[in-house]
Amino acid sequence: MKSEKPTILILCTGNSCRSHLAEGLLRAAVGDLFTVASAGSKPAGYVHPMAIAVMKEIGIDISGHSSKHMNEFLAGEVETVITVCGNADQACPIFPGQVNRHHWPFEDPAHATGTDEEKLAMFRRVRNEIRRIFTAYADGRRDERKSMPKRTAV
Repeated sequence: MKSEKPTILILCTGNSCRSHLAEGLLRAAVGDLFTVASAGSKPAGYVHPMAIAVMKEIGIDISGHSSKHMNEFLAGEVETVITVCGNADQACPIFPGQVNRHHWPFEDPAHATGTDEEKLAMFRRVRNEIRRIFTAYADGRRDERKSMPKRTAV
């Protein structure tokens, strides 16, 4: 039986920064219309503390997120996969099966150098770029869902 709420899976390599920023932002934007999750092909095993900090600044708590492997989602019903890997030297994961696919590359803030404030500035910049793209995507998907005919039980 197919779930009424489509699952959107956001993938990157380490599942420690960009995919968690995107997951938190998209979940906040779409509410309960979709199930939103994130994963990686080589999970780092943690969510970067600066990712948690810059999301807290805008009122989104991702401190409860965990780094997951994409294989955890292979048996589920994933409708859409969005990859957010950005650098040419990174191999973005490929999710098998028939799913809608989008690739929106973002720079990895985990590679930021400099002082803590300079690193936070990079995390904020990437967060804001992700927010712009994913908010527009959420608006389109929300409009699409609202225009779908309601299913009634027979």
